[in-house]
Amino acid sequence: MAIRNLRYEDDEILRKKSREIEVIDDKIKELANDMMETMHKWDGLGLAGPQVGVLKRIIVIDLYEEGMQFTLINPVVVKTKGTQEVEEGCLSFPNKFGKVERPKEVTVEALDLDGKKVKIKAKDLLAQALCHEIDHLNGVLFTDKVKEGTLEIVNPNNNNDVKGKK
Repeated sequence: MAIRNLRYEDDEILRKKSREIEVIDDKIKELANDMMETMHKWDGLGLAGPQVGVLKRIIVIDLYEEGMQFTLINPVVVKTKGTQEVEEGCLSFPNKFGKVERPKEVTVEALDLDGKKVKIKAKDLLAQALCHEIDHLNGVLFTDKVKEGTLEIVNPNNNNDVKGKK
């Protein structure tokens, strides 16, 4: 396993649509392990392929609770229900946070690392994380969805210093 380099907000790869994964081989499994390790290093809840420079439809999520760690290949949101306004950030946008409207509940279909079909019915934080990461696979960033006037840029050396708002 290895820590991968993160791609940041001005990197054009973040705006590109990821390709479906046709074969889940050792390289994909290594990528998944590297992504999980990279996400944990930076205390993230989720990470998508494009965020480590790989235009493949793979995401990892860890809510740091028992049974709440996921590696999903070719995930698709097949159903949504309700809405929730949430505070969101992103490892590709360090120190930026804003309010985003996301579905309250989602159903996602994907493959696991063994190539088995999985269906996840999620709500609240997991629903938010799934939608955020799947957006990455489609070149959509959380800053595209931030409610006007809520984007905050926090100085990492002084959490009370807001540099600007969108």
